[in-house]
Amino acid sequence: MRTKITRALLSVSDKSRIVELAQALHDLGVELVSSGGTAGAIAAAGLPVTKVEDVTGSPEMLDERVKTLHPRIHGGLLADLGKESHQRDLEANGIRPFELVVSNLYPFGERPGIATIDIGGPAMVRAAAKNHAWVAVVTSPTQYDALVEELRANGGTIGEDTRRALALAAFAHTSAYDAAIVEWMQADESLPRHVIVALERTEETLRYGENPHQQAARYRRHGVTSWWDTVVQHGGLALSYLNLYDAEAAWQLVHDLGPQPACAIIKHANPCGVAVHDDVAVAYQRALECDERSAFGGIVALNRPIDPATLARMVEGPQADVVIAPGYGDGALDALRAKRKNTRLLEASAPGRDPLDFRQISGGFLVQEPHSFASNRNDWRVVTKVAPTPEQWRDLELAWRVCGYVKSNAIVLVKDGQAVGIGAGQQNRVESGQIAAGKAAGRAQGGAAASDAFYPFPDGIEAAAAAGVAAVIQPGGGMRDETIIETADELGLAMVFTGERHFLH
Repeated sequence: MRTKITRALLSVSDKSRIVELAQALHDLGVELVSSGGTAGAIAAAGLPVTKVEDVTGSPEMLDERVKTLHPRIHGGLLADLGKESHQRDLEANGIRPFELVVSNLYPFGERPGIATIDIGGPAMVRAAAKNHAWVAVVTSPTQYDALVEELRANGGTIGEDTRRALALAAFAHTSAYDAAIVEWMQADESLPRHVIVALERTEETLRYGENPHQQAARYRRHGVTSWWDTVVQHGGLALSYLNLYDAEAAWQLVHDLGPQPACAIIKHANPCGVAVHDDVAVAYQRALECDERSAFGGIVALNRPIDPATLARMVEGPQADVVIAPGYGDGALDALRAKRKNTRLLEASAPGRDPLDFRQISGGFLVQEPHSFASNRNDWRVVTKVAPTPEQWRDLELAWRVCGYVKSNAIVLVKDGQAVGIGAGQQNRVESGQIAAGKAAGRAQGGAAASDAFYPFPDGIEAAAAAGVAAVIQPGGGMRDETIIETADELGLAMVFTGERHFLH
């Protein structure tokens, strides 16, 4: 069933293009009813408009808190015109129906506060959306063009499918609006009592989920954009669920390594290569050398544009599923596309952090503050007789940063700004250390080792020493800390306690 639009109620906070829409509706013979500033803008354009107060017989009051909250407005929005009883009520009370409502809400997201909590707007939007069998509701200027196009093409009528789609968008709009208010009212709570997250699916098409038989999509918070929304893909296959998940980890890590040029390579959510260096090409090469076999099919993230020297090394390097960088130098895209036609080449801005971290469990979610490094070098303490050298301090700091991004149990070995061995995801810390040492293959000599949690027994420290490291960084706080420190002293190691654990699951 199509609905003929003869009477429209226009009341918007965002007045961009409202006069243009009013003109189009007027040209189609639609009677315009409006309130406040919207009515003023339409009248100033020379278009005939009836003020809401002339319909209700009541003035706007309470600093415009009450203007559309009236039976002559809401009766016209909620009447089921298919029911004779509703028709009789309209006639008995002198109420005329509306077939179109155009309303967007006070800008609470931009200016949160009591004054921008809209009441009349959501009431009108929800009323029209509830009654979408008879009423079309438009909540965003981005919908104006399609509305006018359909009206012009169909003799001033709106189809049932369009009305339903508009109603769905309207309910999502008011739901997200209320969610923002709930969040604001608990802004001083690190873990708020009520968490209402309004999500909308993005338009991008993901190849599949974790496996090809699983469908997947990216959702974002309603009305909120992130660095993912500005990513430009220059080549390669469509992104998959795991491409996004791993690229997020790589991009966060490479931007958490400080201001110097850096490269991080992620495979299955774990770093398999990380390095920092004054030359970004060298940083890439040294990250690759940590575990070149695992880097095949991984995510390569660089915090500098890809220059000719880096490009030359990448073309000769192993196939990557995704390359992500802030830019690509002259000829870099063409060269990479020619050599690696399936590799997704992403250009991205720096990432941000969400205020809360979610993980789904049956019937709900676990929610925590997002991962961060709360302590820094000024908070750490040397607990051994031997203190780290300046070079070892640099390696310790890098190893600690990388360790925070490795799945637990995690051991990271670093030498001269290069991760040379990474042991991840083992059920005991000794085996993680053995994996890291095996991958380092002697390259950790004189370097640093990081453990994401305290060493429960001396065997972990002994394994680090056997790998050749000269300095160890760990949270401390274990029952056998004194024994661990004594072991480190016996082995001639420097050891630093950070006071904070960095498990990652």
